[in-house]
Formats: sequence, C-alpha cells, structure tokens
Amino acid sequence: MNAYPAAMLLRLLLALMIALGGGDAYGYADEDRDWGVAATRDIRPPPYSAPTPREIPGAKLIRTDELKALLAAKPGPLLLDVAGGEGHVSLEGAVWMPGVGRGVHYLDPLQAELAERLAALPRGDTSLPLVFFCVNSRCWLSYNASLRAAALGYTNVYWYRGGIESWRAAGLPVARIASNPR
Repeated sequence: MNAYPAAMLLRLLLALMIALGGGDAYGYADEDRDWGVAATRDIRPPPYSAPTPREIPGAKLIRTDELKALLAAKPGPLLLDVAGGEGHVSLEGAVWMPGVGRGVHYLDPLQAELAERLAALPRGDTSLPLVFFCVNSRCWLSYNASLRAAALGYTNVYWYRGGIESWRAAGLPVARIASNPR
C-alpha cells in the first residue's frame, strides 16, 4: 500500500476541517487559548499586555458567540471598552472607558473613578449585565476592570477575553468609538 495517497488524504481532510471552521482550536483570535496562567483576584500591575487566564473570580468569562446571543436579549448588556489610546474601532454600541483597568489595588483612585463612571451610565442598575473588553486575549486591562466592577457590587459582570480582535475575526460589526467623559 502506498503511503502517499494516505498522506494526501490526511492533508485534504485537515484543509476541509479548517475551511469549515473545525480547525480553530483557539476560538476567534485566540479567545480560548490556554497559556496556563492562573486566575487571581488581585489587580494585575503593568505590563498589561501578557497572556491572561481562562477564568476570572467574581465575573463570568464570555466568548464571542455567547456575547452575540447576549446582545440579542432585551435589555442587552452594557459594552465597556477599556483599551487605551487616542481612539479606535470597537464593538458597535460600546462605551469607551480608557484607564479604568490600570492601577495596582482596589483602594487606588481608579476604583473610585470606575464607581462614578458606572453610576453615571444611563442604566446604572448594579444587576444589569456589564461586559468589559479590551483589544485581545493578551490584555489584562479588561480583566482588571471586571474585577473592579465585581468588587463594587455589580452582580452581572462579564469579561470578554477575546476583545476587539475576536469580534472582528468573527466578522461582527465595529464602529469608531469616542471616550465616555469623566
């Protein structure tokens, strides 16, 4: 028996799996990748760009497909983009809160700032779903912001680990975003 046809058949099956979406072991843009990082309740200090855990204490991890379904519910969640920078493209309808994922502990001024900014949002109810996200699954800013919101007593906090990169990789709508005034 010739091994060449078997190898060719294997390559063909692998290409077919990838084309049909079955070959992506890490979800959209690594949203499911496991880097072996342990979850923590502590605010992570800089550097904020590093592999993140696959779970978060006090909040719920949400994947792209789950977020898409949650957005279809009424009332939908508040989308909170915590990425830094001067302005960027984000998930459509998101509120931009740069900086609230920084800091080193829950008693710093950023905790009070997040409390004020969340209370000022139109739907300031602590039980409404809040979805924090950043650029990608290697961004600790959204992890930190999710921890901060849970510590403030918000009971329906989601951490969208894949962030903007996963959303875009799924072909979902994005829009230019402006900062939420402090």
